[in-house]
Amino acid sequence: MKKETKPSYGMMAILMTGAFMAILTNTLLNNALPAIMNDLKVSAPTVQWLSSGFMLVNGMVIPATAFLIQKYSVRHLYLCAIGLFAIGTWIGGFAPNFLVLFIARLIQAVGAAVIMPLVMNVLLTTFPIEKRGSAMGLFGLVMVFAPAIGPTLSGWMVQHYHWSALFLMLTPLVLLIYFLAFFKLHDRKEKANIHMDGLSLVLSTIGFGGVLYGFSSAGNEGWQSPVVISTIIIGLFFTVLFIWRQHRIEKPMLNFRIYRSPMYALSSAISITLSISMFSAMLILPIYLQNIRGFTPLESGLLMLPGALIMAVMSPITGIIFDRYGAKILTMTGLSIVLITTYFFTQFSASTNYLTLIMIYSLRMLGISMVMMPVITTGLNCLSKQDYPHGTAMNQTLQQVSGAFGGSLMISIMSTRSQLHAKEMIHSTVLSPYVDWATWKQQMMIHATIKGMNDSFWVATGIAALALILATFLKEARAKKSSAKPSNQVQVVAKEWGSHSS
Repeated sequence: MKKETKPSYGMMAILMTGAFMAILTNTLLNNALPAIMNDLKVSAPTVQWLSSGFMLVNGMVIPATAFLIQKYSVRHLYLCAIGLFAIGTWIGGFAPNFLVLFIARLIQAVGAAVIMPLVMNVLLTTFPIEKRGSAMGLFGLVMVFAPAIGPTLSGWMVQHYHWSALFLMLTPLVLLIYFLAFFKLHDRKEKANIHMDGLSLVLSTIGFGGVLYGFSSAGNEGWQSPVVISTIIIGLFFTVLFIWRQHRIEKPMLNFRIYRSPMYALSSAISITLSISMFSAMLILPIYLQNIRGFTPLESGLLMLPGALIMAVMSPITGIIFDRYGAKILTMTGLSIVLITTYFFTQFSASTNYLTLIMIYSLRMLGISMVMMPVITTGLNCLSKQDYPHGTAMNQTLQQVSGAFGGSLMISIMSTRSQLHAKEMIHSTVLSPYVDWATWKQQMMIHATIKGMNDSFWVATGIAALALILATFLKEARAKKSSAKPSNQVQVVAKEWGSHSS
């Protein structure tokens, strides 16, 4: 009997480091946007597209990754993706104006969109199901630690250096990863006899692109904006056409039949609700700290650092617990923590203690670390090997859409409710002629905004409660004995990586 080939952890380190940088870039500019706005002389809605455009391109490219993963080898895909990411990062560091910087971000986004589903698919095909929780736990560390550390790192960098340092710092690291992958990643793959359906690509691009554009614009334009409403409707229409098309062709670009698996469908629903709830704190807390309380971007980022460190420690531990006890106990415990801590955020005031906010946010991140990867892994474990690329691409696409929707929803609720509370305060208050009107109005707007934030967190609390209810129906996915041989790609990847493992 042949000795079982072990996966190369050196290769996984290279792949995951690239994934870490790709995810880090998604949130790295958040604290730098005001500095970029002032330096390049652009408005707030314009500079916001450095983040929204990145998310938009991700959502448009990710659906095609299921086809790309089946068509091309891991080596070729990863080198192309990390190469594009490196080019975009280098251009961003020397961008002389906003247009060039925006183009650099879009190039980065194309590379990042391929890296994430590719690395997750390699994990699924390389590790057996009984050890997959530990592997996905490490991937979870990358997935949640990178965006959590982004605001702290960017806050420190912007406070001490020019914003371009955020790109220049990453460029040599990304190039190092590229060259390591070029010399160390040696998987080969027989040419797959599949072809991209051009109509599916057009439909998915317009569909997912329209939905993401509408949700991303809602935060600035408002949900009543004709542009927001029309782009979301057009996006949904083309998304429905895309889904219909996938059911009509023999080799779909993205296989929606995976939703015939009840546990995969349930895991997707829990992930979506958790993502929407999670974005409430990630977006509203910096606004509260910087605009209401007067903290610096660095202090705002430092508040999120303990939570990021907790997630870094907990993700591998969560993976080990998942392998031993399954997802349900982790998910129920984690979502209970998320629900309670989100409720605490509904009690914001103008004098809430900074240390109290750190403790609540850190506990919330602990809960999220116990849920996200176990739920995703449980859903993917229910799929067959040939459906892994479709499952990972679907998860990444839905996270982009739910993230854009969740962020826009929470910001719009905060904005509209703040205006409503301000009107109520004005109508219900009788001012003394000796009161300074300007000072009173400023204080009133602060309290109205805080009330709007509290209302936003009440909605997030309800969404977290929905996720907890859904989690009660979660069942464990166990490995099924099968006499079928692994696919050629899986065998070759395992063999090649095993021969290079140290």
